[in-house]
Amino acid sequence: MTFLRFLFSKYFFKHIFYILVIVLFATFFGILALSFITDHGDYVKVPDLKGKTLDSVAIELDNLDLKYIILDSGNYNPNYKIFSVLDQQPKFDSKVKEGRKIYLTINSSDFKMVEVPNVIRTTIRQARKSLESLGFIIGEIEYIDDIGKDEVISFSYEGKELKPGDTLKKTSVIDFKLGNGKL
Repeated sequence: MTFLRFLFSKYFFKHIFYILVIVLFATFFGILALSFITDHGDYVKVPDLKGKTLDSVAIELDNLDLKYIILDSGNYNPNYKIFSVLDQQPKFDSKVKEGRKIYLTINSSDFKMVEVPNVIRTTIRQARKSLESLGFIIGEIEYIDDIGKDEVISFSYEGKELKPGDTLKKTSVIDFKLGNGKL
């Protein structure tokens, strides 16, 4: 019974009131301190870096007190200068805090090298699908006497015969010699 009497006493309610006041003051000052510490409301707009060279990007971001990190050199894009910015994170016109890192994808210096798969004795349809999926371009097709109609007998790049496993630049033009179905 004394516990119930304690719950309804002035002493208990006075302490509950003190606890609530302390929690409210701590919350209020905590929010004030956080907004001061995190510079709440202070931000910098991210500039448009696409197409710019790394030198100009470094100067521009340094002036805004932003840092940059190169994530990757993407696939070569001939529409952009070598080592210029292809993509950025966060995007243009985003609001960020000073000192934030901007992640960049830059244009590589040339098309990447790709290994040529084995397409000998496959149909031109299969060979075309395999090679085009890797970024190669199908060039001239010449038919020669062979029993396999529309089968790849050999393939070449700039007149030099290729073997499976050779490496070529992506977008290289590959010529074919196919069987015409005659012996």
